[in-house]
Amino acid sequence: QVQVVESGGGLVQPGGSLRLSCSAAGNIYSIYAMGWYRQGPGMTRELLATITSGGYTDYGDSVKGRFTISRDNAKNMVFLQMNSLKPEDTAVYYCNANGVVPATHEGYLDVWGQGTQVTVSS
Repeated sequence: QVQVVESGGGLVQPGGSLRLSCSAAGNIYSIYAMGWYRQGPGMTRELLATITSGGYTDYGDSVKGRFTISRDNAKNMVFLQMNSLKPEDTAVYYCNANGVVPATHEGYLDVWGQGTQVTVSS
């Protein structure tokens, strides 16, 4: 069984920074892509950033230039550095591990974390 756990959320003032961490654990052989999404109140889930095992990154338009995704393949971890935060960044932030190959090499998994709350407010 593979689990994904986010950490690092909290309350931050506008203009501030926050770093989210996500760890994938379990019987994992490899993970193709890891990414961050968010869902604000009354909103649909929004793509923020993804990164492949080869380091290719992709960002959503709303966070380009402010957020940076990085990854530690050896530890199956992904990070999201968030700078210049705005009140509209307030949301639950979710980590996703896509194309997870379990140690049994049986199929691929798509795994989501439970989310971590980020609140940007003065």
